[in-house]
Amino acid sequence: MIQIRLHNTLTNDLQPLVPVHPGEVRIYTCGPTVYASAHIGNFRTFMFQDVLRRFLKSQGLRVLQVMNVTDVDDRIIQSAAAAGIGIREYTDKYIRAFVEDIDALHIQMPEELVRATDHIEDMVALIEKLQTKGLTYTSEGSIYFRIAKFPAYGKLSKIDVAGMQAGARVDVDQYEKDDARDFALWKAPKPGEHFWETRIGPGRPGWHIECSAMAMKYLGDTLDIHTGGVDLAFPHHENEIAQSEGATGKQFVRTWLHAEHLIIEGQKMSKSLGNFYTLRDLFARGHKPSTIRYLLLSVPYRRQLNFTEEGIVQARNSTERLRNFVTRLKTAQFPPGSIAENEKRIEKAENDFDAGLADDINTAMALAAVFDLVRDINTSMDRGTFLQQDAPRAVAAMEKFDDVLALLADDDDEKLAKLGFSPQKARMAAAEVEALIEERQAAKKRRDFKRADEIRQNFADSGILLEDAKDGSVRWKYK
Repeated sequence: MIQIRLHNTLTNDLQPLVPVHPGEVRIYTCGPTVYASAHIGNFRTFMFQDVLRRFLKSQGLRVLQVMNVTDVDDRIIQSAAAAGIGIREYTDKYIRAFVEDIDALHIQMPEELVRATDHIEDMVALIEKLQTKGLTYTSEGSIYFRIAKFPAYGKLSKIDVAGMQAGARVDVDQYEKDDARDFALWKAPKPGEHFWETRIGPGRPGWHIECSAMAMKYLGDTLDIHTGGVDLAFPHHENEIAQSEGATGKQFVRTWLHAEHLIIEGQKMSKSLGNFYTLRDLFARGHKPSTIRYLLLSVPYRRQLNFTEEGIVQARNSTERLRNFVTRLKTAQFPPGSIAENEKRIEKAENDFDAGLADDINTAMALAAVFDLVRDINTSMDRGTFLQQDAPRAVAAMEKFDDVLALLADDDDEKLAKLGFSPQKARMAAAEVEALIEERQAAKKRRDFKRADEIRQNFADSGILLEDAKDGSVRWKYK
């Protein structure tokens, strides 16, 4: 098995993956907080985690992945109250939508998808353990973790707590970055707010205690890998370390992996800017699940991903190129025999693919290896130097790559139909429209009227009207 090296946020360097339990990698993943639909920035992180687990499995490792669903926090309580329904009923629809969304993107389900509200007893037991160790205090019915009692606080995020005001604490689940304060483990109920009656009093868990309790319940006191978005390093993951290591006295996580942000056309995603997208927003705009998957995995997870219309078009074209290549391998007629040079090319691509992913899940390097092979084999086929017995070997290599990439299955229409979208009426992106118009103009110039008519019909099926002006330009609009 190839040596896998991952960038550990805790140590800020590349470290070899050495599982606690040989042959098995135990991963905890911070999942969605289901007060609304997950946005594509969330799915960038979930996509990285999917590639990670798929690659580990491709290397013969067992994977035990636990993903939490935060189905109780301030926003959920407020939103459920505003809707006049219980928090369970309110969150159920978003959990269903999340499961449907990850299925559409071919993201594998973790071995355990766990809800916070199903693990209240586990959280209470963990809080009790922290109480017996003198790491907590109570104020107005709420229980807080006293971070001054945990000297290692800040080791993950490198935050300086020296100037922290003694006794300062934060009660809300969302608070400012770099605002180091004692945090709530258990929150006393407010009037009319949902709560649980427990041994430590009435209330509900704080945000951070949920992950510590569930991670250790399913994965043990020490995890191999903990993943999440870079925005979770502080306060959430820092607080997880304090709670977990404060309770057990053991290292909580060996390797912390954090995915960088996704931005839209160079700007931070924001509802106020009108560039905030859920996955289904993109499907409604005519984008295919495989296109979104390709774009999300194309940039290594520790680099910021700029989500652009041009990038979407490139992702669609790249996915189609891979599928067309495999179709050609399976259907073209080649002369009998095989050529050793083709086997060497395939072996090199396989080795380069694995080496790229073993180097901190560098998906750009892995994709480069795949497309180098596609280019070389296509050239060989065009020259007549690719033979019949070479094809099955090349197909097997592409299928091996796809065990990780999950792009070759031509099931986009099926996935969209399951979510209620009609592929025939899907709206093309503006950049894609312009690119096809250019292709149509070029086809007309070379008198390839069949292709020009195909493109016009494609526009009609997608709800786009074309108008050919007398000066040769083309105007278009959505129906």
